[in-house]
Amino acid sequence: MSELFLRIYIRMQAFAGHEEGQGLVEYGLVIPIIAFGAILGMSFLSGAINAALSKISANLSTSIP
Repeated sequence: MSELFLRIYIRMQAFAGHEEGQGLVEYGLVIPIIAFGAILGMSFLSGAINAALSKISANLSTSIP
């Protein structure tokens, strides 16, 4: 009986040691988080960038005869 438990234990340890799919799952979770952060950051910065470009445009249109 203990031999059976030993075999089951060895197989469970071998199964737990497989990490081939782990990298793919991690990339699958990290990429959307980075994309969400980039979209969120761009949405906050878009107003400031738009204001700065409008200011530059106004300055250029008044300084060029």
